[in-house]
Amino acid sequence: MPNAQRRRLVVRSAASALAVALGTTALAACGSSDGDSKAESGPVSLTYWTWTPGMDKVVDLWNKGPGKKDRITVVVKKQASGDSLVTKILTAHKAKKAPDLVQAEYQALPTLVSNDALADIAKEVGDAKGRFADGVWQQTTLGTDAVYAIPQDIGPMMFYYRADLFKKYGLKVPTTWDEFAQVARQLKKKAPDKDLTTFSANDSGLFAGLAQQAGAKWWTTSGDKWKVGIDDAATQKVARFWGGLVKEGAVDNQPMYTPAWNKALNTGKQIAWVSAVWAPGTLTTAAPATKGKWAMAPLPQWSTGQNVTGSWGGSSTAVTTDSAHKDAAAKFAAWLNTDGSALQALAKESGIYPAATNAQTSGAFAAPPAYFANQSDFYTKAAEIAKTTAPSAWGPNVNVAYTTFNDAFGAAAKNKSDFVAALNTMQDATVADLKKQGFGVSR
Repeated sequence: MPNAQRRRLVVRSAASALAVALGTTALAACGSSDGDSKAESGPVSLTYWTWTPGMDKVVDLWNKGPGKKDRITVVVKKQASGDSLVTKILTAHKAKKAPDLVQAEYQALPTLVSNDALADIAKEVGDAKGRFADGVWQQTTLGTDAVYAIPQDIGPMMFYYRADLFKKYGLKVPTTWDEFAQVARQLKKKAPDKDLTTFSANDSGLFAGLAQQAGAKWWTTSGDKWKVGIDDAATQKVARFWGGLVKEGAVDNQPMYTPAWNKALNTGKQIAWVSAVWAPGTLTTAAPATKGKWAMAPLPQWSTGQNVTGSWGGSSTAVTTDSAHKDAAAKFAAWLNTDGSALQALAKESGIYPAATNAQTSGAFAAPPAYFANQSDFYTKAAEIAKTTAPSAWGPNVNVAYTTFNDAFGAAAKNKSDFVAALNTMQDATVADLKKQGFGVSR
Protein backbone atom coordinates (compact mmCIF):
# COMPACT_ATOMS: atom_id res chain seq x y z
CA MET A 1 0.00 0.00 0.00
CA PRO A 2 1.43 3.43 -0.92
CA ASN A 3 2.67 5.49 1.98
CA ALA A 4 0.15 8.24 1.24
CA GLN A 5 -2.69 5.79 1.77
CA ARG A 6 -1.16 3.72 4.55
CA ARG A 7 -3.22 3.69 7.71
CA ARG A 8 -1.29 5.23 10.58
CA LEU A 9 -1.66 3.98 14.10
CA VAL A 10 -0.98 6.81 16.53
CA VAL A 11 -1.24 7.46 20.25
CA ARG A 12 -2.99 10.55 21.50
CA SER A 13 -0.47 11.65 24.13
CA ALA A 14 -2.82 13.96 25.99
CA ALA A 15 -5.07 11.07 26.92
CA SER A 16 -2.47 8.31 26.65
CA ALA A 17 -4.78 6.69 24.13
CA LEU A 18 -4.36 5.29 20.65
CA ALA A 19 -6.29 6.30 17.55
CA VAL A 20 -5.95 5.50 13.87
CA ALA A 21 -5.19 8.45 11.61
CA LEU A 22 -6.67 7.58 8.27
CA GLY A 23 -6.18 10.82 6.35
CA THR A 24 -9.45 11.48 4.57
CA THR A 25 -10.93 8.15 5.66
CA ALA A 26 -13.18 8.26 8.73
CA LEU A 27 -12.28 6.02 11.66
CA ALA A 28 -15.78 4.65 11.76
CA ALA A 29 -15.29 3.22 8.28
CA CYS A 30 -12.21 1.21 9.19
CA GLY A 31 -12.62 -2.33 7.93
CA SER A 32 -16.27 -1.83 7.06
CA SER A 33 -18.23 -2.72 3.98
CA ASP A 34 -21.80 -2.27 2.85
CA GLY A 35 -22.75 -5.72 4.06
CA ASP A 36 -20.98 -5.71 7.38
CA SER A 37 -23.95 -4.78 9.54
CA LYS A 38 -26.42 -7.07 7.79
CA ALA A 39 -27.48 -10.36 9.34
CA GLU A 40 -26.18 -13.49 7.67
CA SER A 41 -28.77 -15.07 5.36
CA GLY A 42 -27.43 -18.58 5.19
CA PRO A 43 -24.84 -21.10 6.40
CA VAL A 44 -21.47 -19.50 7.13
CA SER A 45 -18.07 -21.15 7.38
CA LEU A 46 -15.29 -19.21 9.11
CA THR A 47 -11.57 -19.89 9.17
CA TYR A 48 -9.63 -19.20 12.38
CA TRP A 49 -5.83 -19.02 12.49
CA THR A 50 -4.53 -19.80 15.97
CA TRP A 51 -1.53 -21.36 17.70
CA THR A 52 -3.33 -22.27 20.93
CA PRO A 53 -3.14 -26.01 21.65
CA GLY A 54 -6.45 -27.80 21.93
CA MET A 55 -8.37 -24.99 20.24
CA ASP A 56 -10.08 -27.48 17.92
CA LYS A 57 -11.73 -29.09 20.96
CA VAL A 58 -12.93 -25.72 22.22
CA VAL A 59 -14.29 -24.77 18.81
CA ASP A 60 -16.18 -28.07 18.68
CA LEU A 61 -18.32 -26.75 21.54
CA TRP A 62 -19.28 -23.81 19.35
CA ASN A 63 -19.91 -25.89 16.24
CA LYS A 64 -22.16 -28.30 18.14
CA GLY A 65 -23.92 -25.58 20.15
CA PRO A 66 -24.34 -21.87 19.36
CA GLY A 67 -22.73 -22.26 15.95
CA LYS A 68 -25.09 -25.06 14.94
CA LYS A 69 -28.07 -22.98 16.02
CA ASP A 70 -26.89 -19.95 14.05
CA ARG A 71 -25.49 -22.04 11.17
CA ILE A 72 -22.00 -20.63 11.74
CA THR A 73 -19.20 -23.18 11.51
CA VAL A 74 -15.64 -22.37 12.53
CA VAL A 75 -12.66 -24.26 11.08
CA VAL A 76 -9.39 -24.10 13.03
CA LYS A 77 -6.12 -23.79 11.13
CA LYS A 78 -3.11 -24.22 13.43
CA GLN A 79 -0.31 -21.71 12.90
CA ALA A 80 3.03 -20.72 14.33
CA SER A 81 2.96 -17.84 16.81
CA GLY A 82 4.89 -14.59 17.13
CA ASP A 83 6.32 -12.60 14.24
CA SER A 84 5.92 -15.46 11.78
CA LEU A 85 2.15 -15.41 12.18
CA VAL A 86 1.98 -11.62 11.86
CA THR A 87 3.98 -11.82 8.63
CA LYS A 88 1.73 -14.57 7.31
CA ILE A 89 -1.40 -12.57 8.12
CA LEU A 90 -0.07 -9.46 6.39
CA THR A 91 1.01 -11.46 3.36
CA ALA A 92 -2.41 -13.05 3.10
CA HIS A 93 -4.12 -9.70 3.60
CA LYS A 94 -2.08 -8.14 0.80
CA ALA A 95 -3.62 -10.75 -1.48
CA LYS A 96 -7.04 -10.17 0.15
CA LYS A 97 -7.02 -13.77 1.35
CA ALA A 98 -6.61 -13.45 5.09
CA PRO A 99 -8.76 -15.78 7.24
CA ASP A 100 -11.89 -14.56 8.98
CA LEU A 101 -10.37 -14.70 12.45
CA VAL A 102 -6.83 -14.57 13.81
CA GLN A 103 -5.21 -14.95 17.19
CA ALA A 104 -2.95 -11.97 17.81
CA GLU A 105 -0.68 -11.02 20.67
CA TYR A 106 -1.54 -7.62 22.13
CA GLN A 107 1.71 -6.02 21.01
CA ALA A 108 1.02 -7.17 17.43
CA LEU A 109 -2.34 -5.41 17.16
CA PRO A 110 -0.94 -1.98 16.20
CA THR A 111 1.04 -3.53 13.35
CA LEU A 112 -2.02 -5.34 12.03
CA VAL A 113 -4.29 -2.31 12.43
CA SER A 114 -1.83 0.06 10.79
CA ASN A 115 -1.84 -2.25 7.78
CA ASP A 116 -5.66 -2.26 7.70
CA ALA A 117 -5.75 -5.99 8.39
CA LEU A 118 -8.18 -5.92 11.33
CA ALA A 119 -11.80 -4.83 11.36
CA ASP A 120 -13.44 -2.57 13.91
CA ILE A 121 -16.00 -4.80 15.66
CA ALA A 122 -17.14 -2.27 18.27
CA LYS A 123 -20.78 -2.38 17.14
CA GLU A 124 -20.83 -6.15 17.36
CA VAL A 125 -19.01 -6.73 20.67
CA GLY A 126 -18.92 -3.42 22.52
CA ASP A 127 -21.00 -4.78 25.40
CA ALA A 128 -18.22 -7.27 26.21
CA LYS A 129 -16.11 -4.50 27.74
CA GLY A 130 -17.41 -5.09 31.26
CA ARG A 131 -15.99 -8.61 31.28
CA PHE A 132 -12.39 -7.37 31.32
CA ALA A 133 -10.11 -5.19 33.42
CA ASP A 134 -9.77 -1.70 31.95
CA GLY A 135 -6.04 -2.07 31.31
CA VAL A 136 -6.67 -5.33 29.44
CA TRP A 137 -9.57 -4.06 27.33
CA GLN A 138 -7.54 -1.00 26.38
CA GLN A 139 -4.98 -3.21 24.66
CA THR A 140 -7.57 -4.33 22.11
CA THR A 141 -9.22 -0.96 21.60
CA LEU A 142 -5.91 0.90 21.31
CA GLY A 143 -7.48 3.66 23.37
CA THR A 144 -10.14 4.54 20.80
CA ASP A 145 -13.86 3.87 20.47
CA ALA A 146 -12.95 1.15 18.00
CA VAL A 147 -12.55 -2.47 19.08
CA TYR A 148 -10.03 -4.49 17.09
CA ALA A 149 -10.10 -7.74 19.04
CA ILE A 150 -11.51 -9.49 22.10
CA PRO A 151 -9.01 -10.24 24.89
CA GLN A 152 -8.37 -13.96 25.24
CA ASP A 153 -5.58 -14.63 27.71
CA ILE A 154 -3.38 -12.38 29.81
CA GLY A 155 -0.10 -12.52 31.72
CA PRO A 156 -0.29 -10.26 34.78
CA MET A 157 3.14 -10.12 36.42
CA MET A 158 3.91 -11.19 39.97
CA PHE A 159 6.75 -12.26 42.25
CA TYR A 160 7.59 -15.92 42.84
CA TYR A 161 9.91 -17.03 45.63
CA ARG A 162 11.08 -20.11 47.52
CA ALA A 163 9.14 -19.74 50.76
CA ASP A 164 11.30 -22.31 52.54
CA LEU A 165 14.58 -20.59 51.66
CA PHE A 166 13.24 -17.12 52.43
CA LYS A 167 12.43 -18.47 55.88
CA LYS A 168 15.80 -20.19 56.21
CA TYR A 169 17.75 -17.04 55.42
CA GLY A 170 15.43 -14.68 57.28
CA LEU A 171 14.38 -12.77 54.17
CA LYS A 172 11.29 -10.59 53.94
CA VAL A 173 9.11 -10.77 50.85
CA PRO A 174 9.73 -7.41 49.15
CA THR A 175 6.81 -5.05 48.59
CA THR A 176 8.90 -2.34 46.88
CA TRP A 177 11.79 -2.52 44.42
CA ASP A 178 14.07 -0.91 47.00
CA GLU A 179 13.26 -3.79 49.35
CA PHE A 180 13.84 -6.20 46.47
CA ALA A 181 17.38 -4.85 46.03
CA GLN A 182 17.98 -5.09 49.78
CA VAL A 183 16.82 -8.71 49.85
CA ALA A 184 19.14 -9.54 46.93
CA ARG A 185 22.09 -8.08 48.83
CA GLN A 186 21.11 -9.75 52.10
CA LEU A 187 21.00 -13.14 50.42
CA LYS A 188 24.44 -12.61 48.89
CA LYS A 189 25.88 -11.88 52.33
CA LYS A 190 24.25 -14.91 53.95
CA ALA A 191 24.73 -17.32 51.03
CA PRO A 192 27.29 -16.03 48.50
CA ASP A 193 26.71 -19.03 46.23
CA LYS A 194 23.04 -18.15 45.75
CA ASP A 195 21.19 -15.47 43.76
CA LEU A 196 17.81 -13.96 44.41
CA THR A 197 17.11 -14.01 40.67
CA THR A 198 18.66 -13.25 37.29
CA PHE A 199 18.28 -10.45 34.77
CA SER A 200 17.58 -12.18 31.49
CA ALA A 201 17.75 -10.47 28.10
CA ASN A 202 16.43 -13.37 26.03
CA ASP A 203 12.75 -12.54 26.56
CA SER A 204 11.98 -8.89 25.86
CA GLY A 205 8.44 -9.27 27.17
CA LEU A 206 9.74 -9.35 30.75
CA PHE A 207 11.49 -5.99 30.48
CA ALA A 208 8.54 -4.47 28.60
CA GLY A 209 6.20 -5.55 31.39
CA LEU A 210 8.48 -4.09 34.05
CA ALA A 211 8.64 -0.80 32.16
CA GLN A 212 4.86 -0.85 31.76
CA GLN A 213 4.46 -1.22 35.51
CA ALA A 214 6.76 1.78 36.05
CA GLY A 215 4.51 3.92 33.83
CA ALA A 216 6.38 3.72 30.53
CA LYS A 217 4.67 4.75 27.31
CA TRP A 218 6.95 3.47 24.56
CA TRP A 219 4.83 4.65 21.62
CA THR A 220 2.78 7.86 21.72
CA THR A 221 2.14 10.63 19.21
CA SER A 222 2.61 14.31 18.64
CA GLY A 223 -0.11 15.40 16.26
CA ASP A 224 -0.15 12.90 13.41
CA LYS A 225 3.36 11.65 14.04
CA TRP A 226 4.69 8.82 16.13
CA LYS A 227 6.74 9.64 19.17
CA VAL A 228 8.95 6.84 20.48
CA GLY A 229 9.64 6.98 24.20
CA ILE A 230 11.42 3.72 24.82
CA ASP A 231 14.10 5.71 26.61
CA ASP A 232 11.57 7.64 28.72
CA ALA A 233 12.17 8.37 32.40
CA ALA A 234 10.16 5.37 33.60
CA THR A 235 12.09 2.91 31.46
CA GLN A 236 15.42 4.50 32.32
CA LYS A 237 14.55 3.98 35.98
CA VAL A 238 13.94 0.28 35.35
CA ALA A 239 17.13 -0.04 33.28
CA ARG A 240 19.28 1.67 35.94
CA PHE A 241 17.78 -0.46 38.68
CA TRP A 242 18.49 -3.80 37.02
CA GLY A 243 21.77 -2.67 35.49
CA GLY A 244 22.98 -1.61 38.91
CA LEU A 245 22.08 -4.95 40.50
CA VAL A 246 23.81 -6.87 37.72
CA LYS A 247 26.95 -4.69 37.85
CA GLU A 248 27.39 -5.13 41.60
CA GLY A 249 26.66 -8.85 41.39
CA ALA A 250 23.56 -8.70 43.59
CA VAL A 251 21.65 -10.72 40.97
CA ASP A 252 22.80 -13.09 38.25
CA ASN A 253 23.13 -12.07 34.59
CA GLN A 254 22.37 -15.40 32.91
CA PRO A 255 19.49 -15.92 30.43
CA MET A 256 16.32 -17.82 31.30
CA TYR A 257 15.06 -21.06 29.80
CA THR A 258 18.47 -22.71 29.59
CA PRO A 259 19.59 -25.96 31.26
CA ALA A 260 21.76 -23.88 33.60
CA TRP A 261 18.77 -21.71 34.56
CA ASN A 262 16.61 -24.77 35.16
CA LYS A 263 19.30 -26.25 37.38
CA ALA A 264 19.65 -23.03 39.37
CA LEU A 265 15.92 -23.06 40.11
CA ASN A 266 15.77 -26.78 40.80
CA THR A 267 18.71 -26.79 43.23
CA GLY A 268 17.89 -23.55 45.03
CA LYS A 269 20.84 -21.62 43.65
CA GLN A 270 18.28 -19.09 42.43
CA ILE A 271 15.44 -18.59 44.88
CA ALA A 272 13.04 -16.16 43.21
CA TRP A 273 11.67 -15.26 39.81
CA VAL A 274 9.87 -12.14 38.55
CA SER A 275 7.36 -13.70 36.20
CA ALA A 276 3.68 -13.85 35.25
CA VAL A 277 0.61 -15.91 36.08
CA TRP A 278 1.72 -18.68 33.72
CA ALA A 279 4.90 -19.35 35.77
CA PRO A 280 3.63 -22.55 37.47
CA GLY A 281 3.73 -24.38 34.16
CA THR A 282 7.31 -23.30 33.50
CA LEU A 283 8.43 -24.13 37.03
CA THR A 284 6.85 -27.58 36.82
CA THR A 285 9.24 -28.40 33.99
CA ALA A 286 12.24 -26.36 35.07
CA ALA A 287 12.28 -27.16 38.77
CA PRO A 288 10.26 -30.31 39.48
CA ALA A 289 12.20 -31.08 42.66
CA THR A 290 10.94 -27.88 44.31
CA LYS A 291 7.21 -28.45 43.85
CA GLY A 292 5.28 -27.12 46.83
CA LYS A 293 8.16 -24.98 48.07
CA TRP A 294 7.32 -21.82 46.15
CA ALA A 295 4.89 -19.00 46.90
CA MET A 296 3.49 -16.13 44.87
CA ALA A 297 3.11 -12.46 45.88
CA PRO A 298 2.29 -9.20 44.09
CA LEU A 299 5.04 -7.55 42.09
CA PRO A 300 7.17 -5.13 44.14
CA GLN A 301 6.12 -1.49 43.67
CA TRP A 302 8.17 1.61 42.89
CA SER A 303 6.53 3.53 45.71
CA THR A 304 4.98 2.40 48.99
CA GLY A 305 1.23 2.17 48.67
CA GLN A 306 1.15 1.71 44.91
CA ASN A 307 -0.79 -1.20 43.46
CA VAL A 308 -0.04 -1.79 39.79
CA THR A 309 1.40 -4.60 37.72
CA GLY A 310 2.75 -5.05 34.24
CA SER A 311 1.79 -7.64 31.66
CA TRP A 312 4.01 -10.32 30.19
CA GLY A 313 2.32 -12.08 27.32
CA GLY A 314 -1.28 -12.58 26.33
CA SER A 315 -3.30 -12.64 23.15
CA SER A 316 -6.64 -11.77 21.61
CA THR A 317 -9.08 -12.90 18.94
CA ALA A 318 -9.53 -10.50 16.02
CA VAL A 319 -11.67 -10.33 12.90
CA THR A 320 -9.87 -9.45 9.67
CA THR A 321 -10.97 -6.85 7.14
CA ASP A 322 -10.92 -9.57 4.50
CA SER A 323 -13.71 -11.51 6.17
CA ALA A 324 -16.95 -11.51 4.23
CA HIS A 325 -18.78 -12.44 7.45
CA LYS A 326 -17.77 -9.82 9.99
CA ASP A 327 -20.91 -10.20 12.14
CA ALA A 328 -20.61 -13.96 12.38
CA ALA A 329 -16.89 -13.81 13.10
CA ALA A 330 -17.38 -11.19 15.82
CA LYS A 331 -20.12 -13.28 17.40
CA PHE A 332 -17.77 -16.26 17.62
CA ALA A 333 -14.88 -14.14 18.96
CA ALA A 334 -17.12 -12.80 21.73
CA TRP A 335 -18.41 -16.27 22.61
CA LEU A 336 -14.93 -17.77 22.70
CA ASN A 337 -13.66 -15.23 25.21
CA THR A 338 -16.71 -14.51 27.39
CA ASP A 339 -18.85 -17.67 27.48
CA GLY A 340 -18.37 -19.67 30.66
CA SER A 341 -18.18 -23.08 28.98
CA ALA A 342 -15.76 -21.80 26.35
CA LEU A 343 -13.47 -20.23 28.95
CA GLN A 344 -13.38 -23.38 31.06
CA ALA A 345 -12.61 -25.43 27.95
CA LEU A 346 -9.79 -23.03 27.07
CA ALA A 347 -8.37 -23.47 30.55
CA LYS A 348 -8.65 -27.26 30.40
CA GLU A 349 -7.58 -27.89 26.82
CA SER A 350 -5.19 -24.99 26.26
CA GLY A 351 -3.90 -24.15 29.73
CA ILE A 352 -4.53 -20.43 29.34
CA TYR A 353 -5.25 -17.85 32.03
CA PRO A 354 -8.41 -16.12 30.79
CA ALA A 355 -8.64 -12.38 30.29
CA ALA A 356 -12.32 -12.41 31.29
CA THR A 357 -12.50 -11.60 35.00
CA ASN A 358 -15.50 -13.83 35.67
CA ALA A 359 -13.48 -16.93 34.75
CA GLN A 360 -10.34 -16.23 36.78
CA THR A 361 -11.56 -17.77 40.04
CA SER A 362 -14.10 -20.34 38.85
CA GLY A 363 -14.02 -23.80 37.36
CA ALA A 364 -10.44 -24.71 36.50
CA PHE A 365 -9.23 -21.84 38.69
CA ALA A 366 -11.17 -22.68 41.84
CA ALA A 367 -8.17 -24.65 43.13
CA PRO A 368 -4.51 -23.61 42.94
CA PRO A 369 -2.10 -25.08 40.36
CA ALA A 370 -0.74 -28.44 41.51
CA TYR A 371 2.76 -26.96 41.76
CA PHE A 372 1.39 -24.37 44.23
CA ALA A 373 -0.92 -26.70 46.14
CA ASN A 374 0.42 -25.15 49.34
CA GLN A 375 -1.03 -21.73 48.37
CA SER A 376 -4.79 -22.17 48.33
CA ASP A 377 -5.47 -18.54 47.42
CA PHE A 378 -3.17 -18.58 44.38
CA TYR A 379 -5.84 -17.76 41.80
CA THR A 380 -7.79 -15.47 44.10
CA LYS A 381 -4.65 -13.42 44.57
CA ALA A 382 -3.83 -13.63 40.86
CA ALA A 383 -7.27 -12.28 39.94
CA GLU A 384 -6.81 -9.31 42.27
CA ILE A 385 -3.39 -8.61 40.77
CA ALA A 386 -4.78 -8.88 37.23
CA LYS A 387 -7.24 -6.05 37.96
CA THR A 388 -4.30 -3.70 38.50
CA THR A 389 -2.75 -4.24 35.06
CA ALA A 390 -1.33 -0.96 33.78
CA PRO A 391 -2.37 0.35 30.34
CA SER A 392 0.09 -0.33 27.55
CA ALA A 393 1.21 1.75 24.58
CA TRP A 394 2.35 -0.44 21.71
CA GLY A 395 3.45 0.66 18.25
CA PRO A 396 3.68 -0.70 14.71
CA ASN A 397 7.27 -2.00 14.96
CA VAL A 398 7.41 -3.81 18.29
CA ASN A 399 9.36 -6.60 16.59
CA VAL A 400 12.26 -4.24 15.87
CA ALA A 401 12.30 -2.91 19.41
CA TYR A 402 12.23 -6.42 20.85
CA THR A 403 14.97 -7.74 18.59
CA THR A 404 17.20 -4.77 19.43
CA PHE A 405 16.53 -5.33 23.13
CA ASN A 406 17.70 -8.92 22.89
CA ASP A 407 20.95 -7.85 21.24
CA ALA A 408 21.75 -4.67 23.16
CA PHE A 409 20.65 -5.80 26.60
CA GLY A 410 22.05 -9.26 26.03
CA ALA A 411 25.50 -7.75 25.55
CA ALA A 412 25.05 -5.32 28.46
CA ALA A 413 23.97 -8.09 30.83
CA LYS A 414 26.84 -10.35 29.78
CA ASN A 415 29.44 -7.57 30.11
CA LYS A 416 27.79 -5.90 33.13
CA SER A 417 27.89 -2.64 31.21
CA ASP A 418 25.55 0.37 31.05
CA PHE A 419 21.91 -0.66 30.64
CA VAL A 420 20.84 2.91 29.79
CA ALA A 421 23.23 2.89 26.83
CA ALA A 422 21.55 -0.31 25.68
CA LEU A 423 18.19 1.40 26.09
CA ASN A 424 19.36 4.27 23.89
CA THR A 425 20.35 1.75 21.22
CA MET A 426 16.87 0.27 21.39
CA GLN A 427 15.32 3.74 21.08
CA ASP A 428 17.45 4.73 18.09
CA ALA A 429 16.81 1.50 16.21
CA THR A 430 13.05 1.76 16.71
CA VAL A 431 12.93 5.38 15.51
CA ALA A 432 15.10 4.61 12.48
CA ASP A 433 12.85 1.72 11.49
CA LEU A 434 9.67 3.81 11.72
CA LYS A 435 11.23 6.43 9.46
CA LYS A 436 12.35 3.73 7.05
CA GLN A 437 8.77 2.46 6.84
CA GLY A 438 7.58 5.94 5.96
CA PHE A 439 5.91 6.85 9.25
CA GLY A 440 6.14 10.41 10.50
CA VAL A 441 8.22 10.54 13.67
CA SER A 442 8.65 13.37 16.18
CA ARG A 443 11.09 13.47 19.09
